[in-house]
Amino acid sequence: MKAWRLKQFNQPLEYEDIEKPAVADPTDVIIKIGGAGVCRTDLHLIEGIWDRALETPLPFTIGHENAGWVDEIGSGVTEFKIGDPVIVHPVASCGKCLSCRAGEDMHCENLVFPGLSADGGYAEYLKTSERALIKLENGVEPKDVAPLADAGITAYRAVQKAAPFARPGTVTILTGMGGLGHIAVQLMKEFGNGEVIALDTNSERLDMAIEYGADEKILADGNHLQRINEITNGKGPDVIIDFVGEDDTHKESMEMLKKGGHYFVVGYGGVLHVPSLDIINNEFNVIGSLVGNYNQLYELMRLHAKGKVHLHSTTYPMSEANEVLQMLEEGKINGRTVLVP
Repeated sequence: MKAWRLKQFNQPLEYEDIEKPAVADPTDVIIKIGGAGVCRTDLHLIEGIWDRALETPLPFTIGHENAGWVDEIGSGVTEFKIGDPVIVHPVASCGKCLSCRAGEDMHCENLVFPGLSADGGYAEYLKTSERALIKLENGVEPKDVAPLADAGITAYRAVQKAAPFARPGTVTILTGMGGLGHIAVQLMKEFGNGEVIALDTNSERLDMAIEYGADEKILADGNHLQRINEITNGKGPDVIIDFVGEDDTHKESMEMLKKGGHYFVVGYGGVLHVPSLDIINNEFNVIGSLVGNYNQLYELMRLHAKGKVHLHSTTYPMSEANEVLQMLEEGKINGRTVLVP
C-alpha cells in the first residue's frame, strides 16, 4: 500500500510502498482509510518535538485523525463487521490498567498511538483496536468527520473542563480560531453560559467564529489587550482557552486573566513563565488539557449527529500531503483539512 513516511526530522515526508498492516491480536482491526485529518501536531512530529515524549519510531507513517471502513478483524472482535464505517479514537488502549478502567484512554499505561508512536493514517490502511472504534451512522462519510477524532475531542475536553466556570455574566476568551477553535466556539455555546469572545490574528477565521456562534471577535493586532480590558471593565476574562500555546499567547493570557481566573492550555510549543507570587496572589488556575477520551468522542459524535457541532474542512488527495502540510505551516488553512486516498 502507499503511505507517507517520516524518515528524518525536519525533512519532507516520503510517499512510498510499504506492507499493508496485518491482524496480529484477537482485538486488532484493520481500517481502510476514508479520510486522514491534517493536524499541527503532524508538523511538530516532523520537527522532532514529540520525540522527547514518545520516542518517535523513525521511519513511520504519521496521521492520528482517522476515519474509514472496517477492512479486516481479529478473532475476538464482536461489535464490528467488515464494511462498517467508523471513526477511530486516536489511542488504541489496553482496557486493563487503572487509567483505562477510569475511562481515561489517553493516559493508558500501555497505549499505542497510531500516528505518534506507531504507523498512522496517512496511508491506505491503518491498524488499531476494537476499543478505539465508533460506528458512523445516518450515512456520515468518514472524510467528513475524521478531524473530530483529535481536533474535535481535544476541543471537547478543554471546553468540558472550562464550561462550569463560564457562568452567566462571565467572559471566556478562545485564543486561536483554527481547527480546534472553531469547534470550541460551538461547544462553549452549547455547554457554557457566559459571553464567548474569539481572538485570532486572522480576520477570516474570526468571521468563521462569529458564524459558529461567538458573541464577539477581536483581531490580535497589537491593541487587543486594551480592547479586552475595556470589554471586561478592567477585570480581565474569567476563562481563557489557549489553542495556540506559543510564548506570546502564554504571556498575554497571564497578563489579562482575571483574579481567580482559569487558564486552559491546549496548544503547545512555547514556555509559560509565571512568578509563583502572581499565581498565589491572584489565585490563578493554570490547567493543561490533552486529547479527549473515548466517551468524549462518543458524546461529540452524538452532538454532530444532532447538527449541534459542525466541522469546517477541506479535502485534498492523499498524494498532496506535503503540499497541505506546507499550507498549514504558512497559516493558509482555514478550519481543518483532510487527506483522502
